[in-house]
Amino acid sequence: MSGGLLVAGTTSDAGKSVVTAGICRWLVRQGVKVAPFKAQNMSLNSFVTREGAEIGRAQAMQAQAARVEPTALMNPVLLKPGSDRSSQVVLMGKPVGEMSARGYHGGRQESLLGTVVDCLEQLRGTYDAVICEGAGSPAEINLRRTDIVNMGIARAARFPVLVVGDIDRGGVFASFFGTTALLSAEDQELVAGYLVNKFRGDVSLLEPGLDMLYELTGRRTYGVLPFAHGLGIDEEDGLRVSLRGAVRESAVTAPHGEDVLRVAVCAVPLMSNFTDVDALAAEPGVVVRFVDRAEELADADLVIVPGTRGTVKALAWLRERGLADALVRRAAEGRPVLGICGGFQVLGEHIEDEVESRAGHVDGLGLLPVRIRFEKAKTLARPVGSALGEPVEGYEIHHGVADVRGGEPFLDGCRVGAVWGTHWHGSLESDAFRRRFLAEVARAAGRRFVAAPDTSFEVLREEQLDRLGDLIEEHADTDALWRLIEGGAPAGLPFVPPGAPRVGTPVGAGAPAGAARLPLPAPSRDRGSAPDPGPRSPDGLENARNAVLEPGGLEEDRNVAREVDGLEEARNAVLEVAGNGADLPHAEKETL
Repeated sequence: MSGGLLVAGTTSDAGKSVVTAGICRWLVRQGVKVAPFKAQNMSLNSFVTREGAEIGRAQAMQAQAARVEPTALMNPVLLKPGSDRSSQVVLMGKPVGEMSARGYHGGRQESLLGTVVDCLEQLRGTYDAVICEGAGSPAEINLRRTDIVNMGIARAARFPVLVVGDIDRGGVFASFFGTTALLSAEDQELVAGYLVNKFRGDVSLLEPGLDMLYELTGRRTYGVLPFAHGLGIDEEDGLRVSLRGAVRESAVTAPHGEDVLRVAVCAVPLMSNFTDVDALAAEPGVVVRFVDRAEELADADLVIVPGTRGTVKALAWLRERGLADALVRRAAEGRPVLGICGGFQVLGEHIEDEVESRAGHVDGLGLLPVRIRFEKAKTLARPVGSALGEPVEGYEIHHGVADVRGGEPFLDGCRVGAVWGTHWHGSLESDAFRRRFLAEVARAAGRRFVAAPDTSFEVLREEQLDRLGDLIEEHADTDALWRLIEGGAPAGLPFVPPGAPRVGTPVGAGAPAGAARLPLPAPSRDRGSAPDPGPRSPDGLENARNAVLEPGGLEEDRNVAREVDGLEEARNAVLEVAGNGADLPHAEKETL
């Protein structure tokens, strides 16, 4: 087979990420070489590929579901919010600057459409099938003209679209119908049908509604997935998705020893890679909760200050809420504290930041002998090392450079008493190290906690991905899905009025002639090999800049981004064309 599919959603958090992962796992179990793809992502949960490219964690999880190595081709545009009005733009795995909300307007997305289509074609040349994930809803009519992640990419690639709806929220029939009816006739031609997610109860009671939906739209429902408990799979649309899974997993598992361990995670602003604590929550007898008040630290055996896209903002927030004083008292009492990435930076002596917050010199909490200096270049790495006598793997994503001036070495950071700090994300997924670390925490906390000797986070993750594949195999019409992926949307699908209002030619209506595209490597002849994830040189950014600046240009927006590696003009052009906004959190959408 050779083909693909776009998994869209009636809303954010409808289940697009997990459905995409489930379809990937189902296909790979059928012997199909499959890859995930998301043209543009907005998330503070990111991952570093082996080539040193930053992509969304959801796409890394989907690549694991497909049993392939993740690359930047699978998520060419990543937006990382830094405030309600700006985001860092990561293009082909590398940061190119900051973008204001106004950068979502202007209708100049054509050059990035060419880039994301080229990435998709690279994957199609290497894999038998590509399963794309959309963002937000394809029916956000205010954003359709510049859409490159939903119907824009579907139109450009001629991929059929499967719309997922979360019935647990209610209103799923209206959402399916309204989503279809707000699309243009050309877009509707690709909307093949629907998939109901998170259903509880007797499916026979739902079937009359599915029949009526078919009569109204002429489109079938490809499956009804039941509500599945205990799926702590990485997603990007909100904190509660991953945390709900993490806390649920810990709550149902009895402790291996006599005591439980209570872990409190400070819910700092712009929290990033909070998935770091999922491995702790998977341990029997470890209870993880997220806190925002000082009194909630009182009974915690371990407090974690997690990563953040706003280190100085997080530090101010900790002080305003009394959490900073509580952390200082804990350290003085020898009670365990762990800082990860931005949380590590907060625990140091001081921060020099002319890059992220531009706040200059800011005093830290002084719990670790570390001085942080923010640099324009972002560290993206996959370090391997050891700690507490055990091997550890992780990944690094940060602008802050640590000058460690004392303490015991700890994962390129340091430890002083019961306070640990490191830039390494993902270290707790190393099983032997996690068990040794928890033993240290239990000893310092005076708890008779014993880590289970056989907990494997990798095995648990594989089991959950298999459960997603099982949901698709057992509750979706896989024969119909197979035909859809292989043959495209059924011919003759009826138009559902009224359709989208006319607001100009939308992106994806056809790749514009002469549109600049970033240079990408030629497709590999070996269908099993992973493509090179990045552009070979900055020349492609210059081409994109030239294409966007003529005619009329972006002269009024020259100061949107900060200078990085001498590519200021190229970056400004890319930033202005970077997004369609469908993935934005509600607070960000209100500013558009």
